[in-house]
Amino acid sequence: MNLVDFSDSLLSVAPAMLAVILAVTTRRVLLSLGAGITAGALMLNHYSPLASLQYLVEKVLAIVWVDGTMNGDNVNMIIFMLLLGALISLMSVSGATQAFADWAAVRCKDRRSAKSLTGLMVFIFFIDDFFHSLSVGAICRPVTDRFNISRAKLAYLLDSTAAPVCVLMPISSWGAYIIALVGGIMMAHGVTDQSPISAFVEMMPMNLYAVFTLVMVLCVIAFQLDIGPMRKHEKWALEGKLWDESKGKPAGLEVDVPESAKGGMIDMVLPILTLTMATVFFMVQSGADVLAANGEAFSVIGSFENTDVGSSLVYGAICSLVVSITLALRLKLGTDSWMKAAPQGISAMMPAIIILFFAWTIGAVVRDMQTGIYLASMSNGNLPVELLPAVVFLLSCAMAFATGTSWGTFGIMLPLAGDIAAASDIALLLPMLSAVLAGAVFGDHSSPISSTSILSATGAGCHHMDHVMTQLPYACSVAFGALLGYLAIGYTHSAWAGVAVSGLWFLAFCAFAVRKSKPVMAAEPVTS
Repeated sequence: MNLVDFSDSLLSVAPAMLAVILAVTTRRVLLSLGAGITAGALMLNHYSPLASLQYLVEKVLAIVWVDGTMNGDNVNMIIFMLLLGALISLMSVSGATQAFADWAAVRCKDRRSAKSLTGLMVFIFFIDDFFHSLSVGAICRPVTDRFNISRAKLAYLLDSTAAPVCVLMPISSWGAYIIALVGGIMMAHGVTDQSPISAFVEMMPMNLYAVFTLVMVLCVIAFQLDIGPMRKHEKWALEGKLWDESKGKPAGLEVDVPESAKGGMIDMVLPILTLTMATVFFMVQSGADVLAANGEAFSVIGSFENTDVGSSLVYGAICSLVVSITLALRLKLGTDSWMKAAPQGISAMMPAIIILFFAWTIGAVVRDMQTGIYLASMSNGNLPVELLPAVVFLLSCAMAFATGTSWGTFGIMLPLAGDIAAASDIALLLPMLSAVLAGAVFGDHSSPISSTSILSATGAGCHHMDHVMTQLPYACSVAFGALLGYLAIGYTHSAWAGVAVSGLWFLAFCAFAVRKSKPVMAAEPVTS
């Protein structure tokens, strides 16, 4: 198929921007994504309706079947979501989620401690951001609901602890992917005085957006910092309206089946532990198999670099589901209840899966529009060396926002940043690579077409665009501080100077925000 080349044209960003603008103005996600997909298909195919239709059919089929074989990444993610829906429904009907909510209510005395519990769960589910958003959302939603915490706030806590922790952890799907890319870049430019893993560790404090996003989460919890649209959602929640009821009930992992009164904490804890431990085991095993096939020695980092995340999540979910069913048998849970709850749990995932299909399709269209290549080319100019980390950060923000993918931004921008650093000042290599990571996470957080945003909203049971719009003020404030930090790094060549400047901005912003916005008054827990 002969597609139009937009790699050197500003028009390459048009489909993505159309989808984003429509999503923000209309708040109708599928309509907005569909408009962006249609516009891109027409532009790529010389505005021929028949050629555009054929192109779209091929792109949609490629989501599940490509080059004569199954698209494992996407299919496994869909299967995992369906299995997780069935698992959560079984834990709900067995009374496990209610038992966890009762346990947490005793230990969580107020809204702040309920939010703290949600934030801390990331240290159990840090292996993968999708894994974290869906699992923690389903587990903690009964607790946050009980304390009248809005679904938008829950979605923010999920999204703002998932990717920032994953991108800072070497033992995660993100960390392994980044270490592999950084290793190739260092080898290409003759940097042999340190290993890729040590370079990754050195880059951690320079990933200013991720670091200060986590600090922002702590401040939001500690000071009840509700700014922008989030304040409205928190006020609604205190009135008993956990989401914007004018838009109808949002998609979420909830079932309408009577719960058993016999379930206990074991019915929640054991399946979740199984899910986490089994997923980690299969991730290590799948990576070790690749190492063995290539004749390489086993290492944990090497295994994570070569792991199959999608299949590991599926196998982990199956193991967890088996454990949950086994536990349910001891409760003498009626087959009718389980058979009614499981389809409801699966169907609760369908709205998110449909949005994901649209997001994956527009992602494919944006790649063919070569939006990333065009944005990357904007760095080719006679810029002062001192500005390069900040410029790379801004470009990565724009690329991830326009494409809805942080990993795709990593793949394009990390090698480009390495080339720019090698051609200008190799001492800026790690700061510039860190700026790419930071910008990609910001863009992924802020974009309405990001799959991470979609799944965080689904895990929280929040309307997708409500999550995007309530998170945006927090993300933009942290991103501005990160930009100042990268300017400081460029001029001083000191990572700690960047941390200090970003930290000063962060302190000033939080002090101003706390003074200007009084915390929403806490309410008594809602009895259920």
